[in-house]
Amino acid sequence: MSTLLSVRDLATTFHTSSGPVTSARGVSFDLRRGESLALVGESGSGKSVTAMSIMNMVRSPGVIEAGQVMLDGRDVLAMGADELRGVRGRRMSMIFQDSVAALDPLMKIEDQVVESIRAHRRVSDTVAHEEAVHLLEMVGIPDPAARLKDYPLAFSGGMAQRVMIAIALANQPELLICDEPTTALDVTVQAQILELIAKLNREQNTSVLFITHNLGVVAQLCQRVAVMYAGRIVEIGDTASVFADPRHPYTRDLLKATPTLTHPRHLPLTSIEGRPPSLREEITGCAYAPRDPLAFEKCFVSDPALTPGGEGRSHACWLGGAPLPASRVEEGSAESAISSTEKEVVLEVRDLVKHFPGSRKGFFSRREVRAVDGVDFEIRASETVGLVGESGCGKSTIARLVLGIDEPSSGAIVYDGKDATGLNAAARRRYNRDVQIVFQNPMSALNPRMVVRKMLGLTLRGQGVKDTDVDTRSRELLELVGLDASALDRYPHEFSGGQKQRLVIARALAMEPKLIVCDEAVAALDVSLQAQILNLLKELKERLGLSYLFIGHDLATVRYVADRILVMYLGQIVESGPSEDVIARPLHPYTASLLSAVPDPDPSQAKGERVVLQGEVPTPLDPPSGCRFHTRCPIGPMVNTDREICRTERPMVDDADLHGVACHFAGEFRPGAPSVPERPEGLGPVRSTGRVAPAGHAA
Repeated sequence: MSTLLSVRDLATTFHTSSGPVTSARGVSFDLRRGESLALVGESGSGKSVTAMSIMNMVRSPGVIEAGQVMLDGRDVLAMGADELRGVRGRRMSMIFQDSVAALDPLMKIEDQVVESIRAHRRVSDTVAHEEAVHLLEMVGIPDPAARLKDYPLAFSGGMAQRVMIAIALANQPELLICDEPTTALDVTVQAQILELIAKLNREQNTSVLFITHNLGVVAQLCQRVAVMYAGRIVEIGDTASVFADPRHPYTRDLLKATPTLTHPRHLPLTSIEGRPPSLREEITGCAYAPRDPLAFEKCFVSDPALTPGGEGRSHACWLGGAPLPASRVEEGSAESAISSTEKEVVLEVRDLVKHFPGSRKGFFSRREVRAVDGVDFEIRASETVGLVGESGCGKSTIARLVLGIDEPSSGAIVYDGKDATGLNAAARRRYNRDVQIVFQNPMSALNPRMVVRKMLGLTLRGQGVKDTDVDTRSRELLELVGLDASALDRYPHEFSGGQKQRLVIARALAMEPKLIVCDEAVAALDVSLQAQILNLLKELKERLGLSYLFIGHDLATVRYVADRILVMYLGQIVESGPSEDVIARPLHPYTASLLSAVPDPDPSQAKGERVVLQGEVPTPLDPPSGCRFHTRCPIGPMVNTDREICRTERPMVDDADLHGVACHFAGEFRPGAPSVPERPEGLGPVRSTGRVAPAGHAA
C-alpha cells in the first residue's frame, strides 16, 4: 500500500501566560492508504494536539513550530487558507469527541449535512437532499428522510455521533481522523460506531487515524498502534504484536492497568504511579523514567530515540523490552470468604417505581416516562453491587432515588429497617450522612474557589468535629485516599484527574458513610487513573467495611469491582447474580450481547462472536409490551417469528442458584462468554440475594 499521510518531526507549542507548553515534540509516523492507525496514551500526552496539527487547525496561542504533514505529497502546513478549505472536509475529515457540542443546535440536521456537501461541490437542492438521505442511511439512522428535519437535541449520543460521521464522510475523504469518538458511549453504541468505521476502512479504502485511551477498542479496530507519552511517540508497530509483546514500559503499564473480563478480581490492577511530566519544563532524559521502576542512570540523563526493532516495530527505550520485575504485579489480598447472605442488609429496594410526566397523549391526558418500573435489589455490608445498562435504562434515576434527590412514584427504599422515603428531618439528616455519592466528573463536584482545607473543613464541621480537630482529621482523610498533607492548601485545578476524584472520595468519607453510590465514577478517567481509583475503592471497602452501588456501562470495570451485578434494560432488572457467574454464564440475551461487545486488548484471548445490537433503546414513554427487549433481541420474535410469547407476556423470573433472569428462553443465546479465571483455593462461592422484579408487575 502506498503512503497517504506522512508526519515528520511535528512540534506544536502553546505560548501561555505561565510559559510555553510543547504538546507535540518531534512526532513522526506514516499512514498508508486503507490502513487504520491508533494514537493512544493518557490525557495530555499530545494525541489531540497532533490531530489538530495534522489538520492545520491549531489556533493562537498555539503555534506549529516545526515539521511536515505530507498528504499525498502535499505539505498541509504550507497550504494557504483557500487551499486548506479545499482539503479539509474533502480529502481529510475529522470526527470530534463531543458530537453534541460539534453540531449546531440551532440548525436542522439536513442543513448541516447539506452545508458540508456544498462546501466542496456544486449540486442542486434535489441532489444535495438525496445525498444527505443516503449518508444518514449509510451510518444506520432509521427513517433518514424524516430525521433530516430534526434538530440535534432530538438525537441520542450515539445517533448524534452517527450524524457527525455522516458529515465527515459527505465528500468521501481519503483520511478520517477520529478523536475519541466513542469515549462517552455505551458499549452497544460503541460497537455500532466501531463497526461502521471498520466498514468504511474495509469497503471504501478510507485511511483512519483513531485517537483513544481505550486499548480494547484499538485491538478491535486498528491494524497498527502508536503509543504517545509527554508529546512523543514512544512505541509504534502492529497492534497484535505490540499488545502481545510491548517493548516500552509505558505500553506495558497501560496494558496492565486496563480492566478486562478475565483479570482475576482478587488481584489489584497495576496502576501507574506518579504523574506525567509538566510540558512547561525542559525534560531531561526519558520522560517516563521517574514513573518506571526499571529505570537506571542512563534513563534520567539521555533521551532514547525512536529506533527500529524489527518486524516494522520501533520503540524509544534503553531497555528495549526487558521483562517487568515480579514486584510490579501486586499480589493483593484475597476476598472475604464470608458469604454475602450472612452479612447485614444495608439497603433494600422493594418494587421501586419512578415515572416522570412526559409529552401529552391527548388534550386531557399526559404520557409518563417510565424511568424505573418495578426494581428489587439489596446491598449488604461490605458488598459492592454493580448496576449496568445502556444510557436511558434508568441507572442514574435509581441513584437519585437512593440518594433521596427524587421521590419514588411507588415502592420502598428500606434503610435501617425504615422506609427512607418517609423520614422525618432528623432521620433524613442521618440518612444523608450515611449514604454518599461519588460523581462522574470530579471538577463539577469540587468548588474551584476553595482550597482543600476549607472544602473538607466545611464538611467536618457540619458533622460536629471541633475546630481544633478539623486539621488533624483532614490530614487523616487525605492519607486514607493516598494524598499527602501538602494538598490541603491547593485548589482543585492544581490536581490531576485521578487526584481530583480522590478528593471527592475523601469528602464523602468525611461523613463516615455506610454506603457510597458511584455513578460512572471512573468513566471520564484515563486507564492509568482509572486503575488507581478502582484499586482505592476496593481497598477502602476492605479497610472501612463500606458498601457500594457501582453504576457503569463498562462491564469489564464493573465486573472487577462488583460482588454482584444487576443488568438493567428500559427501567427493569433483567438479570442479577454473582459477578463471575453473570460474566461466565449470561442467561439473558441482552447480557450476552453486552458482553460480546466489550473490546478486549489481550490478543491471547479467543474472541467469540460479536453481536452488534441494532436500533436504539425504545422510548420509556411507550415501552414495548411483554419482554421489553423483544424489539432488539437476537433470538426474539424479530428473528424467530413463532416466539409471539415474547411480545405478549412479561417473562417469569427464574432465580435458580440465586442467579436471576427474566427471559422466556434463558440461556439459549451465548455468542461466546469469556473464560473467567478460577477463584483462588479457599474462597467460598459468592452468593447473591438479588431479585428480578416480579413477573406480576405491570409491564
